Amino acid sequence: MADVLAIVHSDRLNLTLPLTREHQLCPLNTEAMSEDPHTIAPHCKVTLHFSLSLANGTEAVSTYAEPPLIFTLGDGTMTEGLEQALIGLDQGANEMILLSGDEIFGPATEDKIQHIPLSDFPTELTPIVGQLISFTTPAGDELAGLIQELNGDQALVDFNHPLCGQLITFKVQILKVDPAV
Repeated sequence: MADVLAIVHSDRLNLTLPLTREHQLCPLNTEAMSEDPHTIAPHCKVTLHFSLSLANGTEAVSTYAEPPLIFTLGDGTMTEGLEQALIGLDQGANEMILLSGDEIFGPATEDKIQHIPLSDFPTELTPIVGQLISFTTPAGDELAGLIQELNGDQALVDFNHPLCGQLITFKVQILKVDPAV
């Protein structure tokens, strides 16, 4: 995945963004709950390493060279699609799961493609087609946008997740599972 090159603040962004973290509690499949305290179930605490890779093997993100990720299932740390893939896995599991980017990040939609005036970009930044740039919305949220084209005094920016529509390999190593309290 491309590095974010700059931050652009724009009052003209017209996107419906996800709710804030405290409102992003994922609805989980409670039918998959297990009596085994070392099996991942809704609201349990999980310690894991994971990576997401594209079909060509390019790694988009990985925690394997970092401290493991520790979170509570349903707290919004991971997307609902990734959390659903974890439910039922046991402590000690090493899995490779194929998912579509749409399952993980939601489908791409036309309303997330916006025309942004070039005057909203910092003067020291010259937008280039294919550049990934971080934008700040009027509400203060940050999101990445990919410059698709430049026309006159505007840039066409795609705010859909860059992995939408792609086949993703979700590699996961479950280090520890603590039951829900």
